[in-house]
Amino acid sequence: MSSAPGEAGLVQYVVCSFDDIPNRRAKAFQLLKRVADGSATTFSLFVVRWGNRVFGYINRCPHTGVNLDWERNQFLDPSGLRLMCGKHGALFDIGTGHCVDGPCKGQALEPASVAVIDGDVCVSGVELIEDDAAESAEQ
Repeated sequence: MSSAPGEAGLVQYVVCSFDDIPNRRAKAFQLLKRVADGSATTFSLFVVRWGNRVFGYINRCPHTGVNLDWERNQFLDPSGLRLMCGKHGALFDIGTGHCVDGPCKGQALEPASVAVIDGDVCVSGVELIEDDAAESAEQ
């Protein structure tokens, strides 16, 4: 993971190459983010690639708070057209994150700010703790 200043001074963190996510698939990321008191907490998100676009969401179902993926990096329903919660089968629109069927119908996934920049998938809007900083803190 690396970071670079983005628009309006926002730091953008590279999480993977765009080509690391196959078309019409998703990939999960477990990152560390800094919270207000300076401590670190887990930041779990996933990125869906749909053609040349990417959509990012926090990996948490609005119904029970569990991770959406039913197996590692498995976020899509059998048809491959909706995101699906592996716990109870709720279905979500890929582009908006809105639940269209299931016990949390009318609610939505929490979006994560992601973009493709120079061939990399980047996340912004959070202060992440980069690998080299985390390794230095552990030593």
